[in-house]
Amino acid sequence: MKIARVSTHVLEARLAEPFAYSRAWYDTRMAMIVEIETDTGLVGWGECYGPARMTAAVVRNVAPWLIGEDPLRTEVIWQDIYARLRDHGQKGLVIQGLSGIDIALWDIKGKHFSAPVHQLMGGPVRTEVQAYATGLYRRRGGDPLRYLPEEAAGYVAEGFRAVKLKVGFGIAEDLAATRAVREAIGPDIGLMVDANHAYDAVAAIRLGRLIEPLDIGWFEEPVPPEDLAGHRAVKAALGIPVASGECEFTRFGFREMLVQGAVDIIQPDTCSAGGLSECKKIADMAAAFGVRYNPHCWGTGIGLAAALQLSAVLPTHTPTSLAPAQPLFEFDRTEHPIRQAILKQPLEPVGGMMRIPTGPGLGIEIDRDALARFRAG
Repeated sequence: MKIARVSTHVLEARLAEPFAYSRAWYDTRMAMIVEIETDTGLVGWGECYGPARMTAAVVRNVAPWLIGEDPLRTEVIWQDIYARLRDHGQKGLVIQGLSGIDIALWDIKGKHFSAPVHQLMGGPVRTEVQAYATGLYRRRGGDPLRYLPEEAAGYVAEGFRAVKLKVGFGIAEDLAATRAVREAIGPDIGLMVDANHAYDAVAAIRLGRLIEPLDIGWFEEPVPPEDLAGHRAVKAALGIPVASGECEFTRFGFREMLVQGAVDIIQPDTCSAGGLSECKKIADMAAAFGVRYNPHCWGTGIGLAAALQLSAVLPTHTPTSLAPAQPLFEFDRTEHPIRQAILKQPLEPVGGMMRIPTGPGLGIEIDRDALARFRAG
């Protein structure tokens, strides 16, 4: 079996209502899907997190190296691409492109062996994972102290046992919003905050100390991703766990984060940090350092499926306990017309839990009509 064709699908959809996190407004959602076909007719699907047209350019330029290769040699292919581009692509777009390729190859491997990816990665530790709702962004109109608590209460009514609030809009506004959401969801629902690295360490520590009494599950990206000293300062100053990693890449990047003791929780994105091959290595390395791993996930159903396959094999956070702490799964609840539309069977939580797909490969089927419908440009 050989790789015969590599294709990219850049997808785009306008949003009914724009929304914002701490550094930008969104009025469009985009996605970049990788399709790899073999000479036996098997097709694998992957996704790249990041700027869609740029990651598509990476994959298209790497594609000639893949033609004629054995798709089952996922590790060899990963190492070859990384080595060829090491001088210019240790982080960022190159690794995001490599991530989508790697995920697609694992999808082919699972289909070839008629097994889900998690079975080929060592077998499932769990068959389902608790999801938390990522939402609570800012809107153009209305009072956030009214619509954010209402939105959070709606997620709890759907069965979510934890929600994540976007902060980074100024300390006073963040404090008021966090208080309002905590009051709306009550004391028994997990509440995390995510600044998307809008603050420096001084401001992040100030905010963290103010919201600490509200029982915050973690403070995500309090400072810029390259500022590991800032992460350490925030971590040392607060009782709130510090989480980060959606903007870090490969085991080499996460090694530095772990060695420096910069975070309590790492959050690699499977579609960005190096794909399934690399994220399993990162997870095992995090376990050796006693650091929790909760994957970042903010893409389409392909990214959801890849993160779920990985979640099945993640180590428990407290393996010696009779009731070990389990990884949490990020489920984006913002508007994304492409997310479920490209899947013939959507991946949705039930009672706040996500089932791990058990079909071959990623365990999903792609709707090609949706790929055509959302094609960008």
